[in-house]
Amino acid sequence: MYISGIQQIGIGTTNLYESWRWYADIFGMDIRILEDNTIAERMLRYTGNKPQKRDAAITINMQGGAGFEIWQYSERKPQTIDFDIQVGDLGIFCAKVKSRNVKLFHEEIQKKYTKISPLFLTPNGSPTYYIYDPFGNYFQVVEDFDIFSECKQNNGGCIGVQIGVSDIDKVLTVYRDLLGYDTIVYDQTGVFEDFAFMCGGSQQYRRILLKHSKDRVGAFSQLFGHSQIELVVALDRTPRKIYEGRYWGDPGYIQICFDITNMKSFRQLCEEKGFPFTVDSCQNDETFDMGDAAGHFTYIEDPDGTLIEFVETHKIPVFKKLNLYINLKKRDQTKPLPKFMLKALRFNKVKF
Repeated sequence: MYISGIQQIGIGTTNLYESWRWYADIFGMDIRILEDNTIAERMLRYTGNKPQKRDAAITINMQGGAGFEIWQYSERKPQTIDFDIQVGDLGIFCAKVKSRNVKLFHEEIQKKYTKISPLFLTPNGSPTYYIYDPFGNYFQVVEDFDIFSECKQNNGGCIGVQIGVSDIDKVLTVYRDLLGYDTIVYDQTGVFEDFAFMCGGSQQYRRILLKHSKDRVGAFSQLFGHSQIELVVALDRTPRKIYEGRYWGDPGYIQICFDITNMKSFRQLCEEKGFPFTVDSCQNDETFDMGDAAGHFTYIEDPDGTLIEFVETHKIPVFKKLNLYINLKKRDQTKPLPKFMLKALRFNKVKF
């Protein structure tokens, strides 16, 4: 079993194309991997025990990093959250976007958008700042110099998330032992200056930033690059569960998704660690058709109920107009795809 990296962060919205346009303009998320408007039949556990029709798009930034899966219910009114999400509330409360020049990217965004924080330093001394998008989601811009394909942008895609947890030691079984985030960059407790922009940011927290010591392996490992997970515990209050009483796909950060190989062996590992699949699209290890793409997806929950998705990709479009696809089942999935092949994804650029 191998992890190629974080494939995408799921973002529920009330208007897919309005959100996508904004993410393309601000974060350069303008390469379409797939669009799909089918019925989510495998997610009944999280959608009120009934199939739900939705519109979804997976989009990436060609400079590398994870993409966004932007998701909207099409026949049900999305239920927005009825309280302000605070730092440390249980679930994904902030996504991390990478930038090779945080200061220049900050200046660039200031010319376009006003709901951004001043520049701060992270606990390990790196420049950072936060953005609060028009749809109620926080993003942290963090320094990272890895570039997959040069597009002359100051930022790339997503490099990780901040997750509110109730007990760091309990969740490490998932994030360290299952997902390989075995290196502690920092583990600090207190009031943090860089949290000040976010709701609840003046309170006390324990935060631990994790990275993986081993390079990721697999077809898309060079595109996704390395990543990080930050776990945050609220110490001054009892945190609220972000998706309590709402459905998967409602507005907010739905899940973090990892691209993997050998789902069968990964199923066994998850069961051994005490986190069996709660959703399995292909229980007989067949292929699930997702329109433009195909593969096998599964879900687990961390101890606080945060959804983690795993996708074994079998087919993705390279140039849909010419019916060009990459069939991953016909190659050694542990080897990175040639860069020239992945760079052909630029032909799927969306112009709004």
